[in-house]
Amino acid sequence: MRAAGHIVAQICEQIVNYIGPGMVTAEIDSFAAKVIAGYGAKSAFLGYRGYPASICVSVNDEVVHGVPGRRRIQMGDIVSVDIGIVKDSFYSDMAKTVMIGAVDLKVMELVGTAEKALYAGIAKAVAGNKLSDISHAIEECARRAGFSVVRQFVGHGIGRTMHEEPQILNFGPPGKGPILKEGMTLAIEPMVNMGGAEVEVLNDGWTAVTCDSRPSAHFEHTVAVGAKSAEILTQV
Repeated sequence: MRAAGHIVAQICEQIVNYIGPGMVTAEIDSFAAKVIAGYGAKSAFLGYRGYPASICVSVNDEVVHGVPGRRRIQMGDIVSVDIGIVKDSFYSDMAKTVMIGAVDLKVMELVGTAEKALYAGIAKAVAGNKLSDISHAIEECARRAGFSVVRQFVGHGIGRTMHEEPQILNFGPPGKGPILKEGMTLAIEPMVNMGGAEVEVLNDGWTAVTCDSRPSAHFEHTVAVGAKSAEILTQV
């Protein structure tokens, strides 16, 4: 899991550094496919339940699962990339939202809050805590900043398959669910909206957008539950 996490972190870093104004999202996916192959890994997304691309690229009001295509990146956009790979039979998953040029101050705050919410959740991924302690920390971070968290899509366990139990909600009261144990590996991924929490899936069957067309930001790390603190596996 550490090896797979280290690889996906390096891949993510290369992809976010590649993204620029004027390119279409399909170009980002093509670049990602080459980078993933260069590490001797495979995309965990390509072909998964029929998904047609190597990564997900979601722009502005697209929350998650954006299918790369002809959408052109503009200055002032925010772009979320979600990358999952499998290497030597182990899976790892991470996501990051990047700002393209100068963005609106409220959008900048949204992106910063989503990342803070991720780390607030990770801070609760400690042996002896309950699963919903992670969920509650994420929601409280977003709520205090005046934003909402998506309820339709959640984090998950991860290991020898992409999506394992338990599901990790990004909302809810603390102290609920199973007790976290050292060595559990989890993909924690808050999706934070500027407006309401409601989302809908477009006709492509994948791309989820905010119902009010306001921006959304998405961050994710794969972590291992530790005795005193979580170990982030998706780090360079």
